[in-house]
Amino acid sequence: MAAVPEPGGEGYSRAGAQSYAAEWARAARQLGFVPLSAAETERLLLAHTALLAQALLAETFSARPAESVGRALVEAHLAEPGLLDWSLAALGDRFVAQVLPDRAGRPGTAQRVAALQGGLAAGFAQALRDRTFTQQERIARSAWQARDIVEQALRDSEARFRAVFVGAAIGIGIAGVDGQIIEVNQSFADMLGYSVAELRRTNVASLFHPDDAAGMWELYQELIEGKHDAVRVEKRYYRKDGSVVWTDLAVSLIRHDDGRPRFTVAMIEDITERYELQQRLRFQALHDPLTGLPNRTLFFETLGRVLDDAGPDHRIGVCFLDLDGFKAVNDSLGHDLGDRLLVEIARRLAECVAGHGHLVARMGGDEFVILVDGGEGIDDAVGVAEMALAAVSAPVHVGDQQLAVSASIGIVECPSGETSASELMRAADTTLYWAKAEGRGRWAVYDPERSARDIARSALVAGLPAALDRGEFVVHYQPIVSLLDSSMVAVEALVRWQHPELGLVGPDQFIGLAEETGLIVRLGEWVLGQACRDAEAWRREFPEAKLVVSVNLAARQADDPAIVETVACALGRTGLPAALLQLELTESAVMGTAGEPLRALHQLAELGVRLAIDDFGTGYSNLAYLRRMPIHCLKLAGPFVEGIRPGDADNPTDHRDERIVDALVRLAHALEMWVTAEAVETGAQAERLRSLRCDTGQGRWFGPPVPAAQITARLRGDHVPGEAA
Repeated sequence: MAAVPEPGGEGYSRAGAQSYAAEWARAARQLGFVPLSAAETERLLLAHTALLAQALLAETFSARPAESVGRALVEAHLAEPGLLDWSLAALGDRFVAQVLPDRAGRPGTAQRVAALQGGLAAGFAQALRDRTFTQQERIARSAWQARDIVEQALRDSEARFRAVFVGAAIGIGIAGVDGQIIEVNQSFADMLGYSVAELRRTNVASLFHPDDAAGMWELYQELIEGKHDAVRVEKRYYRKDGSVVWTDLAVSLIRHDDGRPRFTVAMIEDITERYELQQRLRFQALHDPLTGLPNRTLFFETLGRVLDDAGPDHRIGVCFLDLDGFKAVNDSLGHDLGDRLLVEIARRLAECVAGHGHLVARMGGDEFVILVDGGEGIDDAVGVAEMALAAVSAPVHVGDQQLAVSASIGIVECPSGETSASELMRAADTTLYWAKAEGRGRWAVYDPERSARDIARSALVAGLPAALDRGEFVVHYQPIVSLLDSSMVAVEALVRWQHPELGLVGPDQFIGLAEETGLIVRLGEWVLGQACRDAEAWRREFPEAKLVVSVNLAARQADDPAIVETVACALGRTGLPAALLQLELTESAVMGTAGEPLRALHQLAELGVRLAIDDFGTGYSNLAYLRRMPIHCLKLAGPFVEGIRPGDADNPTDHRDERIVDALVRLAHALEMWVTAEAVETGAQAERLRSLRCDTGQGRWFGPPVPAAQITARLRGDHVPGEAA
């Protein structure tokens, strides 16, 4: 047995552990014989309590300590089945509350406790099985020795045979090669509830249990035909009263001197109690202790067997169900009421599919799964999902509370043989996430194309931090041109990802992911620094151009308390004058700015940095608020510019977009702001914007985003201003 820690370690209550161990020791003494004194028993169980507590608190969780506790109980001869039942129930009901009160209700605790219960039961069963096998080996050796003695007795002395045969503690029976019983001892007769005389009139075949009769008779036939000299099996027999007895049966063939089969000698031991204990332990290991439903292990065993055994035309469906908002029930009403709710939901799910023969299992927490075996197609799985949703949605009365519950279900259906159990459940889990994202209280069906997109998206998310560290991002610049004289007055910095496998990835594929993960702050800081370095290089080579670099500022960056310091440091490191840097914020980000972020915008303006509102006109602007903001430029949203196009007979010109642009330009000029029109695609648009007194334009007509070297070439005169891209 492995060494166990002393109680009182950091993280659990010494007093609670001692109280728990004392209750455990009392239960052991009440439920069966204990070979140790009361004090020794309590010290032993206190050490096991400490081991379980440390296992539950471990940073890297493992159920192996619980397995060692289960084995240690058997080694200490605390092997009563009732004690195992008590130990498992107490570990689930009171262990955390008494020994680890600070852990109660924390995420993952219930799952760890369930794993410890399974580990303890598995260790107990394995140790009991090992001990039983050891005992069986001793009995078997005795049986084989008895067989040798019987053979010798039959050849040498009837009297000696009778002494051994009658006095043997295990059942011994002799039968002819036709299966007719010749003789049995009293132990054999007592085991099956017959008299010796009754068994002498019985054929061996009539004692076989109907569920294994065919296989046993075939094995027996091979024995009496001389194909085997001995066989040993665990099998059932019916007692005379109709009850079933499980036995460990060893049968040997006795031959004539010329080798012909003569008769068989059977040694039989009653193992019913051991078998029933093994069945109880297996049930506990394969069923959820709270709801009684099959657990994750049994579900995967069943699903794997169905996938392996079914033919290619056999359809298999999985409905993966998760309760919506169950954590709120636990947090507000307590875990006891939450457990009672789970029991009720489990009962409803089992009942709603009972007539269809589908397996319902609890995967853990508030997750359940229904295996739809042998359906006609996706419609069957959808029908099961709708029945489950209806069963769950009915009001639940728990104590004096009436709860309204809903669930989300992910549905996966496929022919057997086309996937593995783990792949099928991974797809079901993904689909469940879709159902929850689409509003909850509904089902969703697996879509392999959508899954592929999600996987690709997840791969991009996972690769973003390392890509930034490896320098895989590059900055391209799109010209911003004066509509008055077609000169390039600014460039907008636009980040690209030079992915080693996907090539050049546009910002629409990763900027949103960077914002979700918070990496946008680091990425934005890098883009700002690179843009300032490039802009300073242009300023030194072309000082008369006074080229402004415009850098997008994400909402998270604008809210970052260090944003002013970040911008100031970038300017200081590169030497770029603040007047040549413009920061672009979205309209919604600017309008929602208040408190510290608003002060940050004023401080940036005080540095001399220009501030612009990007995609202006698509949000809900408060014009009075906008007037008080330190904004220098409005960038008109692309849809307004797209509406400026010449008409024809079929599509006459719609002047509403022109009027909107005209109004926005007038408004901006009234507020002393510069106006840039985005998404300028044609010369006609550029000309019309010029007539509307728009200051600058940006879009494909003036040039697409290009590397810094091409902007340098354009400044040198290698590109004709105003030329269409």
